[in-house]
Amino acid sequence: MMKIALIGPTGFVGSAVLEELLARGHAVVALARDPAKLPARGGLTVAKADVLDGAQVAEAVRGSDAVVSAFNPGWSDPALYDNFLKGTRATFDGVKAAGVKRLLVVGGAGSLYAAPGLQLVDTPEFPAQWKTGALAAREALKLIQQETSLDWTFLSPAVHLEPGERTGRYRVELDTPVMDANGPAHVSVADLAVAIADEIEKPQHIRRRFTVGY
Repeated sequence: MMKIALIGPTGFVGSAVLEELLARGHAVVALARDPAKLPARGGLTVAKADVLDGAQVAEAVRGSDAVVSAFNPGWSDPALYDNFLKGTRATFDGVKAAGVKRLLVVGGAGSLYAAPGLQLVDTPEFPAQWKTGALAAREALKLIQQETSLDWTFLSPAVHLEPGERTGRYRVELDTPVMDANGPAHVSVADLAVAIADEIEKPQHIRRRFTVGY
């Protein structure tokens, strides 16, 4: 059993990660601005913290074996880009200040490469409604790639991340999307959570990015 701090535990990805980690018997410290959103349950401790404040992050994650960040300020946030990067920087600063070495960050698929030198977010067909968040997540990847004191991993979901059942299976690529017979693959958020938990329990991608899909 590990003690794992989880940032973004009420979001689409974070809520699935919370379920997976608890199901595996880990002790989870969930960071939340509003702890009332997370009912009490076995294995879960809720820490009131604002991810935009590095000092609050440090206090909440101190003593953890690893930190998983599924932070996203919300697609409707008018300051999405700025807040995404503010939260990213505060997370990095807080985790380091707390003395935790292991950090897994869930980013976007937009920074995956459609072709050599061409990332998906820069292609003409990339959906406009997701572009701001994708650009912020790409910048977050650049920032974490500069980190030398953390045992970090950056996980880009499949191009198509969807609700769906947990199968416990997925395929792995590094900087290019997982593909199937019809093009870029999909993955359920439940199986993305499986990949996250697997990587925390048995690290395979220290200081590198990877992606998963069916």
